[in-house]
Amino acid sequence: MTSIESVTLDVTDLAAAERFYADAFGLHSQVRLRAADAPSSGFRGYTLSLTVAQPATASGFINAALAAGATSLKPAAKSLWGFGGVVQAPDGAIWKVATSNKKDTGPATRDIDEIVLLLGASDVAASKKCYVEHSIAVAKSFGRTYVQFALPSSPIQLGLYGHRALAKDAGVPAEGTGSHRITINGTDGSFVDPDGFAWESTSVK
Repeated sequence: MTSIESVTLDVTDLAAAERFYADAFGLHSQVRLRAADAPSSGFRGYTLSLTVAQPATASGFINAALAAGATSLKPAAKSLWGFGGVVQAPDGAIWKVATSNKKDTGPATRDIDEIVLLLGASDVAASKKCYVEHSIAVAKSFGRTYVQFALPSSPIQLGLYGHRALAKDAGVPAEGTGSHRITINGTDGSFVDPDGFAWESTSVK
């Protein structure tokens, strides 16, 4: 069964990025870092999300990220679907921290319920077809708008969203050029999807 074991982010300052991810989110095994300086500008075509249990926990992670050097793209706030905000890490990666709950049920924690990687697709249907052909099952699909894949044993969940819609959700312009600066480390072999997102094999299924 396919699993995303981790993602590798290309960063220009490895030591600074290591400090950021430890201080902001406490992420170690799920987010790997690699010193690289491939040209990249604007929106890189993906977002990473932390799903948590309550607003206090979401605010704690967002505040920790800002204190560690992140930039606020969307301040933490209530919405129709819950509570959350979006920040951009110093290395350029965009992180959303959110909960479906609008009220706290206890003290804030540092617990993360789920990590989700959303890839912006120029053609959601074509990208969906690519992943299905690589034996990644679909859990939910909303036409050419959004796809959620079924990865029950995966430390990181995966979804597809229209490129411009994902940029809007992140609070940034959709334009961008150069490297995505992310590699997906999974158990489904090495390949590159239609939007140029690279997968590297971590093990045999």
